[in-house]
Amino acid sequence: MGEKFRKSCGVDVKELVAELNKAYCDEWLAYYAYTYMAQAVSGPGAEDMQEYLEKIAKDELEHQDELADMIIKLGGTPTVNFADIEKNANFPYPMPPSKTDDYARIIDFVIAAEAGAIEVYRRLAKMTFGKEDVVYQLVTHILGEEVDHEETMENLR
Repeated sequence: MGEKFRKSCGVDVKELVAELNKAYCDEWLAYYAYTYMAQAVSGPGAEDMQEYLEKIAKDELEHQDELADMIIKLGGTPTVNFADIEKNANFPYPMPPSKTDDYARIIDFVIAAEAGAIEVYRRLAKMTFGKEDVVYQLVTHILGEEVDHEETMENLR
């Protein structure tokens, strides 16, 4: 984004970058957790659950990429040190269920994680609504995908 655009932004750009960076860290943690579960899932029908988890993980990786791009456009730097990812996230690393064949717990785990993401993106949407249209468009796009993830898992119950 151009400097004039950043200066005319209706929100504090440093605060916005900090909040986007937290969401960026959340997306990395979600990607890792869902990828792990997709690799570890077992039991009857594991291939189907693996497919769902891999698709959501792919979306989470796409989200962190989109957030990194926006952070850079706003003049910030995405969290660099991987050891700082959990520390800078909105939520701690979500420990996946220990039983890799307990689909009810896996589904509940994903639903809870998506509910947290929905809360974060709603907050970002409220922060940017009518003040920073480009970021607002991005966070509402991601919000929509997080809602879809939640609904997909609810439909598996």
